[in-house]
Amino acid sequence: MFPGYQSSFLNTDPEFIEVFDNFAFDEVVNSDDLDDCTRMTAILATLVACQGIDEYRAMLPAALNFGVTPVEAKEIVYQAVAYLGIGRVFPFLKATNEILAVHGVELPLEGQATTDESDRLDCGEQAQVDIFGEGMRGFWNSGDEQTRHINRWLTDNCFGDYYTRTGLDHRTREMITFCMLSAQGGCEPQLTSHAAANMRIGNDKAFLIKVVSQCLPFIGYPRSLNALRCVDEAARRQ
Repeated sequence: MFPGYQSSFLNTDPEFIEVFDNFAFDEVVNSDDLDDCTRMTAILATLVACQGIDEYRAMLPAALNFGVTPVEAKEIVYQAVAYLGIGRVFPFLKATNEILAVHGVELPLEGQATTDESDRLDCGEQAQVDIFGEGMRGFWNSGDEQTRHINRWLTDNCFGDYYTRTGLDHRTREMITFCMLSAQGGCEPQLTSHAAANMRIGNDKAFLIKVVSQCLPFIGYPRSLNALRCVDEAARRQ
């Protein structure tokens, strides 16, 4: 995972780093059959959401070693803006650019956008329907008149600007959204909704439990247990 790297914690905190590494990178990794690329994708999304910038800087090179592409790494960070806001994502975009440059990746990367101002609303609505079902048809123009503009933004910005991009498919985008919501905490209603959306498009309950399990060392037990409760609730609604 970290070829040629030796943590300074081996000198200052040898007992701790032995315990953590044995748990996170042995016991947890070997607890299920989740593939390495999916695991690292989930971990990157989780670290962005929990604001783990130092650990993100350590894990992104490892993710690249395990098959996460530069485009995929960038798409994780871009999509995070919709769920975290640019104030929390900007340091991760900067760190990603710095790490990719060190790895010899030429920036900017090839564009992944498939929409523009003329069709982002329609395409965003279709993405919502594809993921959540026909009940999302017309969602952008529904709700209280004073807040209806937020529903429109969810459709044309969150889904029309981000979910329509290439680089990650809908199943992967829903997985990283699930990770971002679980890692930041306080978003349990949205987390339950997106857990259900994951299940609807093929990321079943067993898969989501594996994802939560692999991310647990990076966000701790309370938020992981909250995520599992949301997964259970979503499964009961299916």
